[in-house]
Amino acid sequence: MSNFWKALVASPIVLGTVLSSTGIAAETAETVSVDALSNSESIQLAQVTSVSELSDVLPSDWAYTALQRLVEEYGCLEGYPDRSYRGNRAMTRYEFAAGLNACLDVIVQLIGGAEGSDLDTIRRLQEEFAAELATIRGRVDTLEADVAELEANQFSTTTKLKGQLDAHLVVPFDAPDDEEETTFEYRARLNFDTSFTGEDRLRIRLQSSDRGGGGTRSLGQAEGGLANQSGPGDDSVILDDVYYAFPIGSRISAIISANSTNSDDFVTSTIVPFDGPSVADAGGPLFYDKSGVEGAGDSFGAGLNIAFTDNIILDAGYATARGQDADRGIFDNYEYIVQLNYLSDGLIDAAVTYINGENGDGNGVEDIIAGLLSLDFGGFEVAGYYADQDGDESWQAGIAVSDFLGTGNAAGIYYTQDFDEDEVAEAYYAMKINKYWTLTPAVIYGEPNGADDALYGAIRSTFKF
Repeated sequence: MSNFWKALVASPIVLGTVLSSTGIAAETAETVSVDALSNSESIQLAQVTSVSELSDVLPSDWAYTALQRLVEEYGCLEGYPDRSYRGNRAMTRYEFAAGLNACLDVIVQLIGGAEGSDLDTIRRLQEEFAAELATIRGRVDTLEADVAELEANQFSTTTKLKGQLDAHLVVPFDAPDDEEETTFEYRARLNFDTSFTGEDRLRIRLQSSDRGGGGTRSLGQAEGGLANQSGPGDDSVILDDVYYAFPIGSRISAIISANSTNSDDFVTSTIVPFDGPSVADAGGPLFYDKSGVEGAGDSFGAGLNIAFTDNIILDAGYATARGQDADRGIFDNYEYIVQLNYLSDGLIDAAVTYINGENGDGNGVEDIIAGLLSLDFGGFEVAGYYADQDGDESWQAGIAVSDFLGTGNAAGIYYTQDFDEDEVAEAYYAMKINKYWTLTPAVIYGEPNGADDALYGAIRSTFKF
């Protein structure tokens, strides 16, 4: 009985050989000369007992495993008298017949010992699963048609189009007289991400927003980055990101940018869990954007991420403000950042950061030294940072809960103080409506940009595709 089942396993292999080889023979028959066919009649194929006997078959060959099974499990693979297989050349009909005959002989021998009950079992299984097999065949046909349509209409073989739309509705509960109206604003981004090797990324981003100057609420950190975006508002479209990120070996990655790359874009992690889910800018470490170099990141930038181990990573980045200006160049108006990270799969994620630079004409800026920490107790995180710039302090502390009341949701509450002693506190709940849409209600209180204490309610809607 075991021989019979072994024969059944061998049968698909032979069937595949018949189908593929018949196609090859039909395709090449018209190009094979009469002399070649005549010569093939005189070639006596030699049976081999191990795939290692074939001199031109290597373990690295893509079909090595299949050849090994045909030889060692089924004993039905033949080579040429000189112990070569010649797998890259088209076969003649004579060679195909000889190889097929050898495999059929093996199958006949195996089936010859099959009992009648075995054959009855096979017939019963065929009848029982006939409907399922027909369904699978139909699905495969549909998939093949869908793949053909996608290949014919794909945007690009190397580039993916990704989009994001953020919109904020902000309602003042207690705000200064000149900021007491309800506002609505948006920011739209289209990212063209191109990969040439499968591990690199060339990004070109188009961005537009109605967040401009004059007459708009000056909340700064309290409106999720829209107030601090680069470029003009009033629905103008700008080229926001242009950079190329690529690996150097297995432990180093690099980035070279032309614009819009700031300190936190160079680091592997900003550590605190509020950076992203929160509505206010203060959810992310504010010290990254406080070097004092005006326009840093608007021009040339370059950075490295070096993984000494799976947990210890060193980040280094250099960003300029006027690298395209021949009077300034890439070595004037610059800032640089160095951050050493410890990233674990357990309790502690931590980092220490140093930022400095030059604000043109040899005028240096004050050093920023910071430490970041996150303690993960299994979906419940306590996190924050402390930063010092020439005696001025910025710090943050808060609590975040992942998968709160649903997979993919995030809740958090934190307090942040900037170097200028501006204070912001926020409680937010990011709800994942579906894989494309996230809705985040939040309550924000503080003194953004030095304004009087104010209380705001905000709802952020984020669409991604």
